[in-house]
Amino acid sequence: MSEGSCSVALMSSLVAPAKEANATGPKAVELVLVKEQNGVQLTNSTLLNPPQSPTETQDRETWSKKADFLLSVIGFAVDLANVWRFPYLCYKNGGGAFLVPYLFFMVVAGVPLFYMELALGQFNREGAAGVWKICPILRGVGYTVILISLYIGFFYNVIIAWALHYLFSSFTTELPWTHCNHTWNSPRCSDARAPNSSSGPNDTLRITPAAEYFERGVLHLHESRGIDDLGPPRWQLTSCLVLVIVLLYFSLWKGVKTSGKVVWITATMPYVVLFALLLRGVTLPGAVDGIRAYLSVDFHRLYEASVWIDAAIQICFSLGVGLGVLIAFSSYNKFTNNCYRDAIITTSVNSLTSFSSGFVVFSFLGYMAQKHSVPIGDVAKDGPGLIFIIYPEALATLPLPSVWAVVFFIMLLTLGIDSAMGGMESVITGLADEFQLLHRHRELFTLLIVLATFLLSLFCVTNGGIYVFTLLDHFAAGTSILFGVLMEVIGVAWFYGVWQFSDDIKQMTGRRPSLYWRLCWKFVSPCFLLFVVVVSFATFRPPHYGAYVFPAWANALGWAIAASSMCAVPIYAAYKFCSLPGSSREKLAYAITPEMERERVGSGEVRQFTLRHWLVV
Repeated sequence: MSEGSCSVALMSSLVAPAKEANATGPKAVELVLVKEQNGVQLTNSTLLNPPQSPTETQDRETWSKKADFLLSVIGFAVDLANVWRFPYLCYKNGGGAFLVPYLFFMVVAGVPLFYMELALGQFNREGAAGVWKICPILRGVGYTVILISLYIGFFYNVIIAWALHYLFSSFTTELPWTHCNHTWNSPRCSDARAPNSSSGPNDTLRITPAAEYFERGVLHLHESRGIDDLGPPRWQLTSCLVLVIVLLYFSLWKGVKTSGKVVWITATMPYVVLFALLLRGVTLPGAVDGIRAYLSVDFHRLYEASVWIDAAIQICFSLGVGLGVLIAFSSYNKFTNNCYRDAIITTSVNSLTSFSSGFVVFSFLGYMAQKHSVPIGDVAKDGPGLIFIIYPEALATLPLPSVWAVVFFIMLLTLGIDSAMGGMESVITGLADEFQLLHRHRELFTLLIVLATFLLSLFCVTNGGIYVFTLLDHFAAGTSILFGVLMEVIGVAWFYGVWQFSDDIKQMTGRRPSLYWRLCWKFVSPCFLLFVVVVSFATFRPPHYGAYVFPAWANALGWAIAASSMCAVPIYAAYKFCSLPGSSREKLAYAITPEMERERVGSGEVRQFTLRHWLVV
């Protein structure tokens, strides 16, 4: 072999591995002459521009199948609120006319924010806190969303426990919420099946057996005077809560390898049940009237600000942005996964599920309205009252009521479980990625998280637990979520830079986001979120449960819970700024410069200090 060919062979064998160091795209290679020995030139190769993506974290687990990820995201986003919240809002705000502001906010804010979180987690391959290496001073945003997800777990698991309690109670020949002949019933109970039982001067004081079963038979609310008189946990609900916690633990303890299998049941079962209920509902007398009320279009309602506000808030909550779940789930994707397509698919499925569930809900509401000879507005409710009072009452009047009750509460159980799994995964992934000790002992850490959630959830299964539940639902997952998403989009689009973020997406998918998405991230979504945050403060109303008004100290406690998560942003920012070395300018430069660009601070090349960084889209 000649010297020239030997030299080429050696150079090829040395350079080729460097080119394969990162499969995401070609990289420039620098060849350096090391020495010449026996007429042969030996070379060394280095990457001129090391990849700035976190693909070097090769040991991070990934989803077994793409379908596991999609079902997990869909299962999380499609939750109980799709059944008990959206149909009622649509009915209350002008029927079909409500779809106008809903779809408008979905396009300009919902989908862009959903897309942003998926891309953020997938590129950085870390949880809600770890992704903020793109802007270290805002790492507190990650802790904010982790805390919110933890707080939601305290009361959301209780809804699943209620559904489990109802499921067990449905395995009887006669459903316990059918008549007023049980020990928990009061003299005010009016048998829903007895003719003319509610006629007379005391109509307004009558309560249906379904309502009494929920409030007295399940919650034992009559044994509590208020939130300051909770009483001990009820053993029946506590047992159901234990089963929920055990199911959550064994779904999460091995990471996405186990949770990705569970969602094949929990994410698909609701659609089977919804379809079965729809087929049954549309055949009921009065169903057409209910569906007509659901879809009746009143465009005059669009002149009311409250309709637009309801649509904006519903978009934020229904998609699950701002909880760190989408970031956690997408962080287990392959680096080159098409997150844009995932965002379009999952948000479309979520909206279609919300809309179609309205037909199921209002077919039964129309049936109940005709049965009791009352307007639909008298039976239309949202929240727990719909799925634990109105719906069970309707199911009790059908042939084979126990069968339909079992089917319905299995649907609620599966709707709730995968959403609860998403919330827990946000907390576990977010903290485990931050602290390697927790990452090495994930199974034990998962056990500690679910146990802590269980212990604090016990307050919600006491005699007065519904008051604690209402307080947490009102404060823990309200304005704080909107604030967290607002800070998130500002951090990504402004501090990190929408242009750099688009480069990251191009590196993953091979295509830069269009101008539309960049404009939404830079201007439209922040303005939308700022509007919703201001409105949520301006229209705040203290929580209440029925006629019960919470005392001042309870409202103060609620605001303290909300502030405890939001305060993580300024507290961590102050800590980070003070802990950095150098002058104030150097501190700020290090605080807002991505960790992967840290070496540029020393040379004075901080792009965040240039006008172009803030103006470019």
